[in-house]
Amino acid sequence: MTWETTALVGAVGAPFLTAVLIFVLGEHRDAARSRINLAGAALTVVAVVAAAVAARAGAPDAYPSAGIALLDIGFSLRADMLGVLFAVVAGVLWLITTVYAIGYMSHASDRARFFGFFSVCVGSAIGIALSANLLTFFVFYEVLTLATYPLVIHSGTPAALKGGRTYLTYALPAGGALAAGVVWLNLIAGPVEFAAGGSLDPALASTHPGALIAIFALLMLGVGVKAALFPLHGWLPAAMVAPAPVSSLLHAVAVVKAGVFGIARIVLEVYGPLGHELGVTQVLAALAGFTIIFGSVRALAQDDFKKRLAYSTVAQLSYITLGVALASPIAIAGGIAHLAHHAAMKITMFFTAGAVAEEVKAYRVSEFDGLGRRMPLTMTAFSLAAIGIVGVPPVAGFTSKWLLGVGGVDAGTGWVVAVLGISSVLNAAYFFPIIHRAWFRTPKPEWAHGPAAGKPEGDMRMIVPLVITAAIGLAMGVFAGADLSPASWAQTIAGWEFPW
Repeated sequence: MTWETTALVGAVGAPFLTAVLIFVLGEHRDAARSRINLAGAALTVVAVVAAAVAARAGAPDAYPSAGIALLDIGFSLRADMLGVLFAVVAGVLWLITTVYAIGYMSHASDRARFFGFFSVCVGSAIGIALSANLLTFFVFYEVLTLATYPLVIHSGTPAALKGGRTYLTYALPAGGALAAGVVWLNLIAGPVEFAAGGSLDPALASTHPGALIAIFALLMLGVGVKAALFPLHGWLPAAMVAPAPVSSLLHAVAVVKAGVFGIARIVLEVYGPLGHELGVTQVLAALAGFTIIFGSVRALAQDDFKKRLAYSTVAQLSYITLGVALASPIAIAGGIAHLAHHAAMKITMFFTAGAVAEEVKAYRVSEFDGLGRRMPLTMTAFSLAAIGIVGVPPVAGFTSKWLLGVGGVDAGTGWVVAVLGISSVLNAAYFFPIIHRAWFRTPKPEWAHGPAAGKPEGDMRMIVPLVITAAIGLAMGVFAGADLSPASWAQTIAGWEFPW
């Protein structure tokens, strides 16, 4: 086994092995569990970075791969440029989130169950990222669906159980639709490998046009739930009853990113130019544009902090979908880059929600008056992430929106610029009032001096991670032109994915 193959298998296997060890340890060996969590997350980072190095040194026809024969279709992994970008995002943010979660869950019950399924979710996400074909993708996608449910209902409250039921109500039928689409496509096209520029035979557009359109609809239904495309988004705000680390996992590391990543795989590496020829990607782009505006408008009406962030995620995910659905390499690059950019910015926000809830018991935007004095590091990190989501330079969100806007013009779809402009105004309308409240409103008397008066800002295992992720979001924007930045990486991917 070469080092490239070892890295590939290790990237997927390390989180699952971590989960097994955590379940075996049980509930009461806290110190050992924390060490295993951190060691497993660190090993995963090493493996995904090694896989990224291997992919960078390769080419679309010579990526490192590993697999086994399964039903003559093949269960296999491959380290390509698009996959390792998602894998690195998932791996790095899992390590940071593990530190945060150890602090957040320090007084919670059932931590072995929590961290075990948490690891399974991340392993599934990395498996999704590194899948070489549609069958492998489907297997890991469904494991992710099932492993997320125990995390959503972790607290066991009536609200958590209701949120879990809502999640399954959306996710299980979507899994059935995805399975039907995968089987149907295999029947008419044979085993479906992911390939730059699309793997389907162009002749199928003439021989099976109706079937290809129906299959595309089934596949988009299957991945569109996790991608929170309208009207498949309803589970996401309902799942906000989960603990903050789970919300961070849902919105930045694994679940929703798996959905939009699946859309990217199917549009770019299965259908390729056939999607545009059949007219299905144009419909997908229009739906994404509507979802962007819809999610932003709904976010405006939310006083509950996590629900405001949830509807913001509904909108922001569709930036990625919009980018890959447009017939422009610049737009594709913007959408792919936003997969990483949004992850860093939004995880910072959900870390903030958890830190604020734990330290000062504030759960609503209307309770944030003067919070900047009580938790200055936390609210500085949040403010930086918020202006990035709005699209203010030099934070990473600006780079994504710039590429998407230029790509929209390049594709001859000027309406994309209007959608991005309206969305940015709405982003500012629901995030800037939070910043204003935190920094410019009169604080509660006990918040007036905060850490300066000897009051701790919070558990530093929670504060340091959110400062780091905010800094990452800033660095992604400041160094967007650097060779290994997500934006540059995405432009390389777009050049290979758009040969037509």
